[in-house]
Amino acid sequence: MLTYHQRTALVTGAGRGIGKAIAETLARQGVTVICVSKSADSCGATAAALIAAGGKAKALAVDVADGAAIAQAAESLLAEFPKIDILVNNAGITRDGLLFRMSDADWNDVIATNLSSCFHWTKYLARPMTRARWGRIVNITSVSGIMGNAGQANYSAAKAGMIGLTKTLAREFAGRSVTVNAVAPGFIKTDMTTEFVNQPEIAAKVLEAVPLKRFGEAADVANLAAYLCSEEAGYITGQVFAVDGGMAM
Repeated sequence: MLTYHQRTALVTGAGRGIGKAIAETLARQGVTVICVSKSADSCGATAAALIAAGGKAKALAVDVADGAAIAQAAESLLAEFPKIDILVNNAGITRDGLLFRMSDADWNDVIATNLSSCFHWTKYLARPMTRARWGRIVNITSVSGIMGNAGQANYSAAKAGMIGLTKTLAREFAGRSVTVNAVAPGFIKTDMTTEFVNQPEIAAKVLEAVPLKRFGEAADVANLAAYLCSEEAGYITGQVFAVDGGMAM
């Protein structure tokens, strides 16, 4: 059992997939979880399920690509909660395409949602952590940000940017005992990967690059993220942990 001391966490992209699994894992540990997603229905469903299971949760619909909306949401949250102890920047989208076919909108939307959202949430929620001299920030990046991936210039750039942001913030916040780490999933079974997970020929081709020869589960990522959010992970910061079956080793 990990230790959390009645912490409050905010998880973006909590309406489905990895974000939902992280929210569930933290709630089972007694953490109050603020479930954020663009859709009120999806984050509401996650929060309701956590409460029904005996946890403490709140739903918050925010478009994380909108910095002004994040600022307003953070102000409201900090008026309701003394501080947010744990921030998990997980929200992300894909708009895949080869560079010459990629529109400005596809580039900008992915950068805003996947990378700029991390900047905004951290900017507005980390100061109370530094004052309290305790905090955990976990950024969910991707092996695409480590290795690159053809057809994902926008996504890979955003995820690589999250790694650089993680390492810089780890240095900035270390003196205040706020840790900042990144988790880089590989091919995890979620809505985002359904397209090839459920097609045997495509799945077999994808798995050629995975030494463990299987897709990961959302829980594989959630369990590591939960550890990095705990008291036990207090001496770990500025690190990037791949959960990818060995792809990026």
